[in-house]
Amino acid sequence: MEATTSRLDAAAVGDLVLLDPLTEESLLHTLQERFRRSDIYTYIGNVVISVNPYQSLPIYTPEKVQEYHNCNFFSVKPHIYAIADDAYRSLRDRDRDQCILITGESGAGKTEASKLVMSYVAAVCSKGEEVDKVKEQLLQSNPVLEGKHPHLPPLPPPEQLKLRQDCRHYGYLNRESSGLPGMDDAANFRAMQDAMRVIGFSPDEVTALLEVTAVVLKLGNVQLSSSYQASGMEACSIAEPQELQEICELIGLDPSVLERALCSRTVKARDETVLTTLSVPQGYYGRDALAKNIYSRLFDWLVNRINTSIQVKPGKQRKVMGVLDIYGFEIFQDNGFEQFIINYCNEKLQQIFILMTLKEEQEEYVREGIQWTPVEFFDNSIICNLIENSKCGILAMLDEECLRPGVVNEDTFISKLNQLFATHKHYESKETQNAQRVMDASLPLQCFRIHHYAGKVTYNVTGFIEKNNDLLFRDLSQAMWAARHTLLHSLFPEGDPQKVSLKLPPTAGFQFKASVAMLMKNLYSKNPNYIRYRPWGEPRPLLWHQRDPPQPTAALPRCIKPNETKTAMLFTPELVLAQVRYLGLMENVRVRRAGYAFRQLYGPFLERYKMLSPQTWPRWAGSERKGAEVLLAELAFPPEELAFGHTKIFIRSPHTLFDLESRRQERVVQLATLIQKIFRGWRCRTQYQQMRKSQIIISAWFRGHMQKNRYKQMKRSALIIQAYIRGWKVRKTYRRYFRSAASIRLANFIYRRLVQKFLVGLGRNLPPLSVTDRTWPPAPYKFLADANQELRSIFYHWKCKKYRERLTPQRKALLQAKLCASELFKGKKTLYAKRCRGWGLKLHAVAKDKLVMADTVRKVNRASGKTVPHLLLLTTEHLVLADPKAAQPKTVLSLGDIRSVSVTRFSDGFLVLHLKE
Repeated sequence: MEATTSRLDAAAVGDLVLLDPLTEESLLHTLQERFRRSDIYTYIGNVVISVNPYQSLPIYTPEKVQEYHNCNFFSVKPHIYAIADDAYRSLRDRDRDQCILITGESGAGKTEASKLVMSYVAAVCSKGEEVDKVKEQLLQSNPVLEGKHPHLPPLPPPEQLKLRQDCRHYGYLNRESSGLPGMDDAANFRAMQDAMRVIGFSPDEVTALLEVTAVVLKLGNVQLSSSYQASGMEACSIAEPQELQEICELIGLDPSVLERALCSRTVKARDETVLTTLSVPQGYYGRDALAKNIYSRLFDWLVNRINTSIQVKPGKQRKVMGVLDIYGFEIFQDNGFEQFIINYCNEKLQQIFILMTLKEEQEEYVREGIQWTPVEFFDNSIICNLIENSKCGILAMLDEECLRPGVVNEDTFISKLNQLFATHKHYESKETQNAQRVMDASLPLQCFRIHHYAGKVTYNVTGFIEKNNDLLFRDLSQAMWAARHTLLHSLFPEGDPQKVSLKLPPTAGFQFKASVAMLMKNLYSKNPNYIRYRPWGEPRPLLWHQRDPPQPTAALPRCIKPNETKTAMLFTPELVLAQVRYLGLMENVRVRRAGYAFRQLYGPFLERYKMLSPQTWPRWAGSERKGAEVLLAELAFPPEELAFGHTKIFIRSPHTLFDLESRRQERVVQLATLIQKIFRGWRCRTQYQQMRKSQIIISAWFRGHMQKNRYKQMKRSALIIQAYIRGWKVRKTYRRYFRSAASIRLANFIYRRLVQKFLVGLGRNLPPLSVTDRTWPPAPYKFLADANQELRSIFYHWKCKKYRERLTPQRKALLQAKLCASELFKGKKTLYAKRCRGWGLKLHAVAKDKLVMADTVRKVNRASGKTVPHLLLLTTEHLVLADPKAAQPKTVLSLGDIRSVSVTRFSDGFLVLHLKE
């Protein structure tokens, strides 16, 4: 319910397909409002848009994993877990290969998104020792591939790798800051070491990998100096041999071999081999090309090594899931060859995204039996063809220029482009503008401009040919192959002199075009999952077995970078709007809502809106489709706004859906009021019944108590009467048979002798005269027990009288007060003696019978409702109310005058006495 309400919130819809009206301003406002609410994910149909919050949010907990596991995609709030769950279930239930494509700018969280996807799949997939091992290795692959160890002492130590601690010493690292605020390099390096151990890297492999990385760093410090040969030709040489010497020690190579490969080049022409020297620029070009090749091939080796570690045993592999962190669209002030090929890839992704969206929409309409209406949209295939056409595309012209003999430079390249595309509406340059008499100072001579789907981008052709060639001289490949370093030797198999090929290697543009074509082929064969981020970045490798790359079911999350400073929860509208245009979000939404903006299964739809019709509320007995038809017929929506499929209801415009939701909200308020009313009535009736039941129970118990006391008194009286009657009968019988006078004298004589003997013995054995000594001899005969007790009391009182006569008047008064208070409050609270020290003297006369209890109470005045404090004394025969200050009795009641007592069922201390008339 919460997810559906969030998705249909008109102020910040969770699905941009439902945005009404659809404008750039409303789309931007929706993203900003959701970002303000910490809702960083938003849907466009089944595509998720993510705005990077640059802070941790509590939405990735184990509880969230369980919430999105096996969930209905649109029944929960937008989340990357929903995309991951949908892809995983397609893999598990439909037996289809999956690929999740993550696009966005650098710093938008693409890598973090890939981690979240993999951690979610690892959490919900099946268990088992082998499965858990592969999952752990897969999760640990990210820190290894990211290589987060910029300036830390690796293992082995820096001395063995010939490295220094200071990153600024290395030319390839001092071009920009090597540190980031808040980044713990030591912790990242330890995480990378742990990850490599989990994946299965041996210590020798780790050492070899770090040694090759050190070679790349040190190559950037190799400096060349210019010199001239005897023939007058320019040549270059190593300016400082120390760096070269250390590199060769690391890789096990003769320094002269590497120096000759860096400073000269072998050219083969037919059967002749010519050694030519290189100029300083050519030498630096060869050095940088070698460093890039080593690093690139090392990265490929690393990916292959991880794939080998997580490879499924033969015969057990069924389907796979790939997660691809890919380029985002780039528009800089100065755009070169790198931006050109990155934007070309994004054009292809945009093309497949639109086509796959239309295909998915069409397939759903066919499944539901609804007529499909062709959708008009911008087809960017004309831009893709402009770039990739094998005969006259920009990449083809670039390769042709690179392979053409003679003087080749960027001027001839752009001249050829201007001739070919002079009339192309998505291409322009200074020359084409001049031909059309257009004045544009922002377009230099060495630049051309392409009208991409995301906007116009101006490319500077300087460096295009050099970067496209990206050739590695054969001498350098052979030098690396000759090294005794096992790993480095394996990275350059073409350096084997026995396998020398005169064929030129493919250009960078050709390789990139082939990679994009392979990716597009995979995506077209299945349905991808999309996650769209926004920042740009480099592509991350797809971790799957190389023999069988996945045929994805697409998820392309798109990322929005909210600000340039990476400040937490800061939203910059201008920056976000530019990215919305780059990503083509408006076009995506228009395609999605070209037919019907909203669709839902009949069951959930009827369950949510059935309260709007008396015929369907509270229960509908017929089919779900029939219930939806009856419901919508009563609401009287225009027929063109609705379509009834086989399993789903389709609503054309968001306005109709929001109208439906508004009616539901009003009805929910009415139903809530009704429920509250019924509940309050039920609660009052229940409370009354409980009070009545309690009163009946109290009355029953009180009446029972009174009857029990009355019965005990009647029983006691009956026993006494019976005893007297039996005694009278016995005496009467005795007088009939014996002389009454003789028996009396005899009895009196015996009685007197026994009494005399008792008194004489008692006089001889009197206890001590101490008042604290309460000992007394027992009576020798039972009939003397009362007399013995009376004598004991007389003797004790006499001892006390003697003790009192010896007391001073002050001591006597003090003891009298203590005695009176003790008798009044015997067995009561220990504080009574302190609080009511004077009560005993003044109330002693009233409480002559045995005191049962005493306490302070407040008497309620019937007339005014005010309460007055009183002292309550309860004796065996009376109830006394007295003034606590003056200790004077106010009311004295005999217990016989009290008819009954009432109390409440609450802990309020109320007591009501009912007196007899």
